[in-house]
Amino acid sequence: MAEPESWKGSSAPMIRFGTFVPQGWRLDLIEIDDPITKYEAMTAVAKTADALPIYDSIWVYDHFHTVPRIEQEAVFECWTITAALARDTQRVHIGQMVTCVGYRNPALLAKIASTVDVLSHGRLYCGIGAGWYEHEWRAYGYGFPETRDRMRAFREATTIIVKMWTETMPTFEGAYYRIAGPINEPRGVQKPHPSLWIGGSGEQVTLKLVAQYGNACNIGGSPETISRKLAILREHCETVGRNYGDIIKSSNVNIVLLKPGADIAAATEKVRATYGWSVDQLLQNAIVGTSEEVVERLQALADVGIDYLITYFPRVAYDHTPLYQFAEEVAPHIR
Repeated sequence: MAEPESWKGSSAPMIRFGTFVPQGWRLDLIEIDDPITKYEAMTAVAKTADALPIYDSIWVYDHFHTVPRIEQEAVFECWTITAALARDTQRVHIGQMVTCVGYRNPALLAKIASTVDVLSHGRLYCGIGAGWYEHEWRAYGYGFPETRDRMRAFREATTIIVKMWTETMPTFEGAYYRIAGPINEPRGVQKPHPSLWIGGSGEQVTLKLVAQYGNACNIGGSPETISRKLAILREHCETVGRNYGDIIKSSNVNIVLLKPGADIAAATEKVRATYGWSVDQLLQNAIVGTSEEVVERLQALADVGIDYLITYFPRVAYDHTPLYQFAEEVAPHIR
């Protein structure tokens, strides 16, 4: 693919970028009726990102029920489409933001991830988290343990996943999970194990797990919040003797790109109609603005230590323009 004119003569950005594909969770395929056509719309976005060098990765969610309202709508299952998208693309990494460890036995999840790492030729980003969406937990029969129990189970699950990736006959005996020498072959392509992304910013469990095991963290919030959380992560790294600089610091950003001079209400009408939002509600849930305005907002995240940004464009299933606009007018200007 030809290099965009706006990239010529400029140095490569210091920040890396990924983007979510529309899988239905955020009501982003509701205007398509046929399920096959829905899938093809999703993979078309993946292929477009794959062809744009600025995008290092594509991402999916691990959810079953839609947001911000629950509808009888298609939501493609996370790990099935991770595998499929790995074969639909050639270059980009494929990640989950994030796999809920409560939905799958952690030893099985490690086995699934190992398989996908091989079939993708080492392009897997394995994202994990403790989970939060109570409605789908209960609907699928998982119950909904107290936060304390979910976090303790998350700690055990993370330990098991890494053991499954790095040990020949791993064993573990915990309060929530146990393994007794499971065979996991092949264990993946990446060494020492598939890239592990840990989502969340809990200071006593999640960030400690990042310091101990994570190749990357994923933290949301304002620049001030992110700065504080990263300072805590740095402290945890010092405690366990981990090089803080070796950890990727990522954040997710919802973006609605506007053209200069556009009327915000008119330009965002279709996005807002999907969710029943006012302009003010949209502004609370997404970065809305011209390319220059978005650069300014994202640079504020980079300035406090974020070095990997994962974008979500609400209507990208129907129009790939935001992928190109971001690649040409936003990403090259964030340092």
